Amino acid sequence: MANGFSGPVAQIVDNYLERLKKGLKGIAVKDQDELVKEIHSHIYESFRGDPTEDEVARILKVLDKLGEPATVISARMPEVMVTLGKKKKLPFLILAGLLIAIFALPLGTSALGVAVGLIIGVLALVLSFYIVAFALILTGWLSAVIMTIRLFSPEFLEPYMDIYPLVPDPTFNTVIYILGALLIAAIGLGMLWLGTRMMRGIRFVFRLLFEKLRSWRKKSAAPAPSPAS
Repeated sequence: MANGFSGPVAQIVDNYLERLKKGLKGIAVKDQDELVKEIHSHIYESFRGDPTEDEVARILKVLDKLGEPATVISARMPEVMVTLGKKKKLPFLILAGLLIAIFALPLGTSALGVAVGLIIGVLALVLSFYIVAFALILTGWLSAVIMTIRLFSPEFLEPYMDIYPLVPDPTFNTVIYILGALLIAAIGLGMLWLGTRMMRGIRFVFRLLFEKLRSWRKKSAAPAPSPAS
């Protein structure tokens, strides 16, 4: 028995999942495996819930209802990625699912790689923003502490530091540097404050897009009205 199935059924499912995985190129291998497992779980539950006696006919019926791998990626993958991202607490997958739902669905599966690249770029930008903010805070406070010590002990780190004289008075010059260092730290704190506001806005957009995605899924799952006789 393989993947919860046995005999010809296992071979059919393995072949389907392999074709599905080939359509996920551009996503990290670990994430591919997680997404394939999620689809496999859906297949297994559908297989167990179908009353068809012949197992081969049953699995073919389940897969036919699910659709071709390319169709699954374009139509079902956004919801799967969002669900998996919430379950695993991985914002990357949530963002990926939402962006794919917005961009990849209208353009087809060829847009999957573009959407993933956009996600990576956004995450890198956010990470860089916070790295710069923390660097400014650390640099500012450390510099302010060092300059405060030099204010009372001018010999502190004398062989290693050469402070440019902005004004003739050494004490006032040191005070200016302390104020400058505190200003740098304040800028870093301001960036962190701005970052929290940005994250609130991003979370709001996520919730809005997730609701749009759920609404879209309900509409697409609704049965088409029968034609009037």
